[in-house]
Amino acid sequence: MPQSHILPGFRPAISLTLFYLALIVLIPLSAMVLKTFQLSWDQFLAILTSPRVIASFRVTFGSALLAASVAGVLGFIIAWTLVRYSFFGKRMFDALIDLPFALPTAVAGIVLATIYQPSGLIGGWIMAVFGVQVAYKPLGIVFAMVFIGLPFVVRTIEPVLQEFDTAMEEAAASLGANRWQTFVEVILPNILPAALTGFALAFARSVGEYGSIIFIAGNMPYISEIVPLLIITKLEQYDYAGATAIGLVMLLLSFVLLLLINLLQGWLRRRGGQL
Repeated sequence: MPQSHILPGFRPAISLTLFYLALIVLIPLSAMVLKTFQLSWDQFLAILTSPRVIASFRVTFGSALLAASVAGVLGFIIAWTLVRYSFFGKRMFDALIDLPFALPTAVAGIVLATIYQPSGLIGGWIMAVFGVQVAYKPLGIVFAMVFIGLPFVVRTIEPVLQEFDTAMEEAAASLGANRWQTFVEVILPNILPAALTGFALAFARSVGEYGSIIFIAGNMPYISEIVPLLIITKLEQYDYAGATAIGLVMLLLSFVLLLLINLLQGWLRRRGGQL
């Protein structure tokens, strides 16, 4: 029996799916596109090519890519530790990973700004040892994005590691592979699609994050101003067309980057299936 017929009710299910996509996704996005069409092409380009807008895009996407990369590495290490080792307080540590999901973003931003400011508990130590200020600088944006993106990476990689057959590692070791060769040739190809998924989720969350960033960023135009804050500023100035134009470009850039990541992920899965 075809698997599509295992569960009954295809027509109601597909109707509900299309209704949901239209109501929640397509109609709001269409409204944003139509609002942008109120601008002429010259006005549209003038908004997007202004130095302040370009700087905010650079800060947002550059910080998001860096934060997602850091979260990808740290997330793998944390997921590996939780799956492969038993230690005192493991359940408590595992529960703390999900804390950014439950914590209001504004509260997270206040907490991060408090501990990472120059006089804060951690920020003061970093300032004294490394001479680097975290809060109210672009580095603070990266720290906040790592905080909110890390759980996505951990929870994406963790199930893959739980299902991973350790016998493959033992076989590689018996054939003379060292630890690095075992990781690169055996472990990495199996977890890379999941790692890319976690990276994409962390990146997408970081690009659209607002509440936890504005308290620690400093919000200086051309330096530490993110795109969501610039959109809010446009809306407060009743420049709805300008806000939707920036939002549309942000949406398209995010979609293209996520599409490329998904295509790479699919290619890796097909390549892994052929090996």
